[in-house]
Amino acid sequence: MVAAFLVFIMVTAMILGGYAAVSYVPGAIERRRLEQRLREVGPVADEAETSVVSRPAEGPLPGVDKMLGQIDAGKRLATWLEQAGTGTTPGAFVVTTLGFGATAAVLAYLFTGQVFAPLAAAPMGAAMPAFWLARRRSSRLRKFEEEFPEALDLLSRAIRAGHAFQTGLGMVAGEMRAPVGPEFKKVFDQQNFGLPLRDAMNGLALRVPLLDVRFFITAVAIQRDTGGNLSEILDNLSHVVRERFKIQRQVRVHSAHGRITGFVLLALPAALGVALSFINADHMKLLWVEQMGRTMLMAAIVMQTVGFVWIKKVIKIEV
Repeated sequence: MVAAFLVFIMVTAMILGGYAAVSYVPGAIERRRLEQRLREVGPVADEAETSVVSRPAEGPLPGVDKMLGQIDAGKRLATWLEQAGTGTTPGAFVVTTLGFGATAAVLAYLFTGQVFAPLAAAPMGAAMPAFWLARRRSSRLRKFEEEFPEALDLLSRAIRAGHAFQTGLGMVAGEMRAPVGPEFKKVFDQQNFGLPLRDAMNGLALRVPLLDVRFFITAVAIQRDTGGNLSEILDNLSHVVRERFKIQRQVRVHSAHGRITGFVLLALPAALGVALSFINADHMKLLWVEQMGRTMLMAAIVMQTVGFVWIKKVIKIEV
């Protein structure tokens, strides 16, 4: 039964891979030829200088993208992919997830020979792209948050110098690097092409779900309705963001012991196993050749992963 399940997964992956190759590769080759011809004519715009015209990303499985776009989970996945700045589509991400899960299941069965090993390994393999996406998203948002005060200072100086708020957005878009610059450029282009500023700012809040960005959008909206010194408001907001960074760094210093403990506990069994393999290879060989030993290794990997995730949850302090 397990062999039939693995064969089904492998055949399904081969069919999806063949369909993706047939439907995506010719278009990709044609687009590359077109880009090469455009480079010969003139310089191609940088990736950060995206067009204001919203065009859906073309993935290897347009049908899967369309289906995912009609359900809430697919919409949330598309939002996460946009927030992570991956440039891929939900369909391509789902295919990659299935491929990782199938590969992990096959390797687990070949390594252990246990019936339930693929059932335990497949979710772990399928979770790897999700972990990568979450890490890339958090890294991009953290980088945006770190550079956001500089963008507020630049916008405040532009307003204090007599420029309009929209002009200040364009200056931030041109001066700041990714990811701050491209996000402000989208806002500038959208309002420049007729979209109301409030809607363009709300789009920024959706693409960058940070508390500081919501404060910024709320402050701008209130100032445009009631009036006030916007440059002073932006200066105060920039000061608050920087002070919060100081508190976050202090918390990170105090929680450093817990983080180091998590990494040590995660690496200690693996390092000890490698050391014992050199000291007494016959003793450690039982873990690889015996059925019970391979089962114990799989259980140890699962428990180590759960323990590491649990320690990270304990030491994570929201500020």
